[in-house]
Amino acid sequence: MEYANHLSEYGAAPSQEQVANEVALLRETAKANHNAEVYKFCYSAIDLTTLSSCDSEQSVATFARRAAEFTLDYPHLPNVASICIYPPFVETVGLEIDATPLRITSVAGGFPSSQTFLEVKMLEVAMAIENGADEVDVVLNVGKMLSGALDEAANEIEVLREESEGATLKVILETGALCTPKLIRQASLLAMHAGADFIKTSTGKITVAATPEAAVVMCHAIKDYYAKSGHKVGFKAAGGIRTAEDAVLYYTIVKEILGEEWLTTDLFRIGASSLANNLLSAIEGKEIQYY
Repeated sequence: MEYANHLSEYGAAPSQEQVANEVALLRETAKANHNAEVYKFCYSAIDLTTLSSCDSEQSVATFARRAAEFTLDYPHLPNVASICIYPPFVETVGLEIDATPLRITSVAGGFPSSQTFLEVKMLEVAMAIENGADEVDVVLNVGKMLSGALDEAANEIEVLREESEGATLKVILETGALCTPKLIRQASLLAMHAGADFIKTSTGKITVAATPEAAVVMCHAIKDYYAKSGHKVGFKAAGGIRTAEDAVLYYTIVKEILGEEWLTTDLFRIGASSLANNLLSAIEGKEIQYY
């Protein structure tokens, strides 16, 4: 299917200067959002992540069990949204979080580079869902985007959308590699037209991960896509988000650009690990190392 021709239906990307100016204003706005209720919401939007080469069934089981037991230790707080792991650990997590509202997110599709055969990506997505994943995070082929093969990049997402039927599909744009507002906007629109339920900033596996600048461009693309299609696509910030201040800034970007209706865990997520402890510490007013 041809997707690149849809790009002409939308306005041009903002300049880097325009984006920088908007981010500066949003940083000021975010100062008013530093309170316990916002921290709690941000905590509830976390996809609690372990994506290490050192992960094992034992370590992932312990990690997931800790999340499953969270409400016993903190009954006054909402739990995280999901546990995010590599595909071989989907069943392991499922056993530990059974009978809880926690969801299972699996990266798949040749994560983090997306540099493998499409058939391999399809199989990995299908197997993750068959094993119990509720959500799948895949990476848009950045090499194809950078070389101008826009339709090829979008068609891969369309195929993976078909493989992930019944699950939430989050498409990672790897914005730190795309760099420019133009390419980030194009990638956002292509992913949404190809069937993404969420667009996500980054894998966290390259030097430049999530940035507020990329988030601003992505959220404006979501807003424009919604205005044209009537379909709401979620936003996920991930990669290097560690502090309560970081989380509140992304919360503010979503609130100010997309509106409060996007401030649900069905439309806003934060992929993180150390952020969980830091938000808990901010909420409770003392240092907490739960994870």
